Amino acid sequence: MSQKLSLVTGASRGFGGAMAEALAARGDHVIALARTVGALEELDDRIQAAGGKATLVPLDILDTEGLKRLCLSIYDRWGGLDLWLHTAIFAGPLAPADHLPQKDWDKALATNISATKTLIEMIAPLLRPRKGTALLPLEDDLTGQKFHAAHAASKAAQNALWQAFAAEQKNAGLAIKTITPAPMPTALRARFYPGENRSGLADPRDQAKAILSNLG
Repeated sequence: MSQKLSLVTGASRGFGGAMAEALAARGDHVIALARTVGALEELDDRIQAAGGKATLVPLDILDTEGLKRLCLSIYDRWGGLDLWLHTAIFAGPLAPADHLPQKDWDKALATNISATKTLIEMIAPLLRPRKGTALLPLEDDLTGQKFHAAHAASKAAQNALWQAFAAEQKNAGLAIKTITPAPMPTALRARFYPGENRSGLADPRDQAKAILSNLG
């Protein structure tokens, strides 16, 4: 298959959606994974209107069996992946560290750490045949900021996991990278910075194009 194949986990909205559109615009076949069917369909409409192609996967990354079926299907149909972009995260309501709801803490750890570990285990074998690339976007470092304990802790652990993955794969021909888009007016940022003047924030589509241009 000469066409590049890219998987975007967390593709329905925000930066993930913008990257999915940019990847399709450059000619990749995009596998767009997210929980929300309606948002995926809207993404697909935009991709098709621009002449691109996508395969929609309505799936929660906590569904391990569903991820297994997906990865097996990718291998059976295409034999591997050229790129994986992981933008799916969970950020619960802001709360003091001594009053964190247990369910929000558990979900942050499950989504941002455990699911990332599972995805690495399943997707690394798909990247190897094509000497592929895996990308993890980084956000503002909220370590030590009030009310961000669960999100900051889980994202720091996720980044530590990713950095170890990158170091281990250097000799395997895989490019495991972090990327740092400029601050964008996403729904997540609006929750973290209520009342922020969003007029100066970067357009996610512009950031997606710039990042792909730098990747070459």
